Amino acid sequence: MSFDYLWDGFSVALSLQNLLIGLIGCFLGTMIGALPAIGPINGIALLLPIAYTMGLPPESTMILLAAIYCGAEYGGRISSILLNVPGDAGAVMTALDGYPMARQGRAGEALMLSGLASFTGGIIGATGLALFAPVLAGLATGFGPAEYFVLMVFAFATLGSMMGARPVKTLIGCVLGLMLATIGLDATSGAYRFTFGEPELGDGIEFVVLVIGLFSISEALILLEKQAAGTEIIRGLGRMTARLSDIRRGIGTALRSSGIGFVVGVLPGTGASVSSAIAYMTEKRISDRDGSFGKGDPRGLVAPEAANNATSCGAFVPMLTLGVPGSGTTAVMLGALMLYNIQPGPTLMTDRPEIVGGLIASLFIGNILLLALNLPLVRIFTRVLTVPNWVLVPGILVLSIVGVYSTHASAFSVLLMLGIGMAGWLLRKAGFDMAPIILGFVLGRVMEVNLRNALAISGGDLGILFESTISIVLWIAAALVAVMPLVLGRRLKRATAPEARIPDAEARIPDGEDRAA
Repeated sequence: MSFDYLWDGFSVALSLQNLLIGLIGCFLGTMIGALPAIGPINGIALLLPIAYTMGLPPESTMILLAAIYCGAEYGGRISSILLNVPGDAGAVMTALDGYPMARQGRAGEALMLSGLASFTGGIIGATGLALFAPVLAGLATGFGPAEYFVLMVFAFATLGSMMGARPVKTLIGCVLGLMLATIGLDATSGAYRFTFGEPELGDGIEFVVLVIGLFSISEALILLEKQAAGTEIIRGLGRMTARLSDIRRGIGTALRSSGIGFVVGVLPGTGASVSSAIAYMTEKRISDRDGSFGKGDPRGLVAPEAANNATSCGAFVPMLTLGVPGSGTTAVMLGALMLYNIQPGPTLMTDRPEIVGGLIASLFIGNILLLALNLPLVRIFTRVLTVPNWVLVPGILVLSIVGVYSTHASAFSVLLMLGIGMAGWLLRKAGFDMAPIILGFVLGRVMEVNLRNALAISGGDLGILFESTISIVLWIAAALVAVMPLVLGRRLKRATAPEARIPDAEARIPDGEDRAA
């Protein structure tokens, strides 16, 4: 395999103009990602016309957009960790352990650790893009509706890792997410489902509305409740560097999650929300021996952060090699190429190597720039925790409302978000976790659409779900993931049973008798 295109790409990306463009893109992307509900797709859509009218060459425009994309994945963690307000879909899972770390006075550690995890995921993703783009593009073409459905079954099979001590509430939350995913127009039959005659619900509940409602609005209400009750809210900033022990423990997590994120990113239509959920649940299954995930475990922070940054790189594989966008953001970038009358596809690497090579090289350079930008700014980011509640709560509400309204330009979406926030507040008070609801919502939509499409192709024959090698491998993996914890749990119970009986036997010996006998 020749890497001449990549070396040429570094000469393009390292030019003074493109370095400056990449630095600006990284900074803007970080700020865009930190703002709730904006996300990389909206930031790129807003800045694309500006870049085009400035007369930038196509390779410089792609470097700018790629820097914004990767920067937004970094920035999404900031509000997620500090305020429990995910900056974008990929940062939802980051809040599960990142926010508890901030509440424990470890905000600086969490931001530093997430920055290192994001860098690891970004570099591994860029390396995978450079090495395996043609091969993985061929693998992606083997994924049809049936394979996507089985992939979602595998994702749901890992749900057991999120159950913890409240399995019933976890399952109820997942079912709620699945139910919310069915609201709106049925693309197959054209029927409206569960809209109650409200036209605004015809397109279903938007992901941004659901996430901001469940997380930021409910969090604002909880902060107000604690303030009214006189409960002390932790504002400690803690140390500004990550512990060496946490870094060592997180290396394996980062490597595994980066691999998961990159492979999921290659599959068109999945995205960071799916990859971060799968990576988090997989790591919880592997590493959570003491039930610390969800309570501020650094590995629970590293897993989604490494995964979503690797996913952003993996999403370029189908776009550059097949002309098929791997995510909504790369769909906008695909349109940017078409503005320059450039058609992505199998010949792009040979016809315009400076674009492909420059883009891939900029991902390596951009991740280095982002690490250099983000680590020194940790102390500034953590100052958010020192803001008093009378400023913080209105700020969260304003950011949430402006973010949702700017995205959908609908007062109904704002009201729906507030209603979901109230429901989320009640669910959290009742002991429900928000993560299973989000998981059911995200995976449920993809699962239903692909099942319907697969059955439409086969004429209703369920055998299509078991025909391909990819489907069979995923079915076996799902079965193992679902069954192995039960088997291991029983074996562990049997192994510890004799140890548990010894103290009981000793306890029955009356006082005064010779225990040695």
